[in-house]
Amino acid sequence: MTGVDVNIPEPIQDVAHLGHVELFTPKPDESLAFFINVLGMCETDRAGQSVFLRGAGDYERHTLKLTENAEAGIGHMAWRMVSPQALQRRAEVLEANGCGRGWIEGDLGHGPAYQFVDPDGHRMELYYEAERFQPTEAQRSRLKNQPQRYSHVGAGIRRLDHVNLLCNDVTSNRVFMQDLLGFKLREHVVLDDGTEAGAWISVTPLVHDVAYTLDATRTRGRLHHVAFWTDNREDVLRAADVLLENDVPIETGPSKHALTQAFFLYGFEPGGNRFEIFSGGYLIFAPDWQPVVWTQAERAKGQAWGLKIPESFHTYGTPVVTVDREQMREMPVVERTASHTPS
Repeated sequence: MTGVDVNIPEPIQDVAHLGHVELFTPKPDESLAFFINVLGMCETDRAGQSVFLRGAGDYERHTLKLTENAEAGIGHMAWRMVSPQALQRRAEVLEANGCGRGWIEGDLGHGPAYQFVDPDGHRMELYYEAERFQPTEAQRSRLKNQPQRYSHVGAGIRRLDHVNLLCNDVTSNRVFMQDLLGFKLREHVVLDDGTEAGAWISVTPLVHDVAYTLDATRTRGRLHHVAFWTDNREDVLRAADVLLENDVPIETGPSKHALTQAFFLYGFEPGGNRFEIFSGGYLIFAPDWQPVVWTQAERAKGQAWGLKIPESFHTYGTPVVTVDREQMREMPVVERTASHTPS
């Protein structure tokens, strides 16, 4: 035991992974057609004003809930727990810290869930009981360890990967997720004045299951993007052609991130929400991982290969808010280039 600090708190390991995300859209028919025909997701259920979808590699009954709403944005995101006991433990902690919103009986595809909000007001829930996807004979893969056969539709995304949330204060949200739910800080950006401009955190070996990035408009509770995984870089490149042929606005990419080291492509679905098609990157297995710190000067160099991110990447989110030029001059934003917003 020599050299081991026995006073280090035992890590919280109650959250298993990101389970599903609910997106709001003011254009439900167009958004649904996009996720099915362009991204290649499969519809599994409908209820009320919502449609449920999944990627070919997702094991649960659904991973995306698409809900009609007056404004685009994120309805909620959900975390599956490692056990019923873990669910109860975390619910009690969240309740004691005053951020709980109580229990619900469940939703299509999953059982009882405990709802709460992060410091910025993003709605989240925890659940354990989950239905596995049951493929039809036409969907069944000959490989018994695959949820279904590859769809070969559109970009052919495999699974839900992560969510990036815009927030008014990165540090308070990051610490909340670390202290109450056991997330680990993997990489973050710290500006010259000490402001934490972005934090990439996870409970899995992924570099991030969720990221918090500073909302340049200082609005609370907005969505930056939801990301979907593809098998390799070539799939991301092919997705760019798929988006082009379907008149889907591409914001930036394909290119390689400096943070996370992943290959990326960003665009906007018809309802206005930003999405990312994502592949590559690296996995973290070290239990004593030391967070990577990026400075403002380092981020100003652009992405891994020097690509400069458009100004819209720092200012646009959903729901949409108006940004005037005076606000823009006061924003601690790096990598500024030409402005671009979805049509």
